[in-house]
Amino acid sequence: MSGTDYKFEGWLGFDKSSAHGNMQWGEFEPKPWEETDIDIKIECCGVCGSDIHTLRSGWGPTNYPCCVGHEVVGTVVRAGSKVEGGIKVGDRVGVGAQSDACRNRTDKECKICADGNYNYCRVHHVGTYNGVYMNGGKSYGGYATYQRVPSFFAVKIPESMPSSHAAPMLCAGVTTYAPLKFHGVGPGKRVGVIGLGGLGHFGVMWAKALGAEEVVVISRSSSKKADAMAMGATGFIATGEDPEWLNKNRSTLDIILCTVSSADMPFNDYLCLLDLDGVFIQVGAPDDDLPRIKQMALIFNRIKLTGSLIGSPDDIREMFQLAVDKKVQPWISEIPMKEANKAIVDFEDGKPRYRFVLKNEDYTPVPAQA
Repeated sequence: MSGTDYKFEGWLGFDKSSAHGNMQWGEFEPKPWEETDIDIKIECCGVCGSDIHTLRSGWGPTNYPCCVGHEVVGTVVRAGSKVEGGIKVGDRVGVGAQSDACRNRTDKECKICADGNYNYCRVHHVGTYNGVYMNGGKSYGGYATYQRVPSFFAVKIPESMPSSHAAPMLCAGVTTYAPLKFHGVGPGKRVGVIGLGGLGHFGVMWAKALGAEEVVVISRSSSKKADAMAMGATGFIATGEDPEWLNKNRSTLDIILCTVSSADMPFNDYLCLLDLDGVFIQVGAPDDDLPRIKQMALIFNRIKLTGSLIGSPDDIREMFQLAVDKKVQPWISEIPMKEANKAIVDFEDGKPRYRFVLKNEDYTPVPAQA
C-alpha cells in the first residue's frame, strides 16, 4: 500500500466500541510521501486519555478507521531530501500529539505560527491521529509498526533518556510542563496539582524540577499520598476525607494545574485555594462540560482562569533538557503492543501507576546513517 518494503500496520478502531478493547489489527495507508517527511519504525508508544476519548468519539465524531497513539518513539528508517531539524536515518525521534500545522504555507496569514506557537494554529492544525494533512492524507498514530510524519514535528530523543521514559513526555509531559513554565513556576511559587494520574504525576515532578517552593497534590483520597511525596510533593489535600479541607487551605496557592477530567469536581472550591492574582490552569478535558463557575471567587482574588494545549516542538526539546538536567523520570509500566486492547481498558479503569507504554517486542533499531 505504501510503496515501501515495510508495512504500516496497527491497532485500528472502526467504531465507538473500539474504546472498550475492540480495536482490530490491520494495515493502513500513510499520508502521501513528501520530501519533508520521515518514516519511523516504532519502538514504543504511550497510552493517553486522548486515545480513549477519540476512539469513542468523545470530543466529536471520529474519522474511522483510526489508529490512535500520540506519544511515539522510534527510529527513522526513511528521510526525505528536505527534512528539517537535521534528522537522518537511524536517529531516535519522538512525535507528540501534533504532527503538522499550517506554518504559513497557505494563502491565510497565521500570526500564531509566525510566533512559533504551532500547537495553537487555527488555519490547519493536524493531530498525530484522526487528522488530515494539507496534501489530503490521513494521520495515523503510534499503536502501530511504522508511522509517517512531517519531520518538523519530530524531536530527537536525548541519548541518555530511555525510549519508554521519553514516550509519555511527548503528550502528558509537555501538556503539564508548558503551562507551568509559561506561568512562571519557579522559586517562591506555591503550586497545586489537582489529580495524581498520568498528567498529574508529571505536574508534580515538573513543579519540583522548576524549583517551586511548595508543591501540593489535591485528590479525593489519601491513597496516593505516599506516591505524591516520593515524586516531590511537599503537601497533600484529601478532599473526600477532611470536611475542613477548604477552610484549612484557602488562599494558600499561587498556581493550580488541574489535570482532572470530571464534570463533577468541586471546581469553585478549588478556585478558593488560590491567593490574590492566582492562576488556575485547566488541562484535563472531559467529554462533557466543566461545572458552572461562580464569579465571586474570581472577582475577590483577581484570579486568572486559563487553559493550555500540548506544546510546540521547542517546548518538547526544552522539557527533555530539563528532564535530563533534573533527572525527571516518569512512573511507567511497559506493556507489549499486542496487548493494546487490554491496556486501554485497564487505563480507563484507572490502573496505571502512572502511565502505560506499549512496546513493540520485535523492534530492532536501525543503524545510524553517516
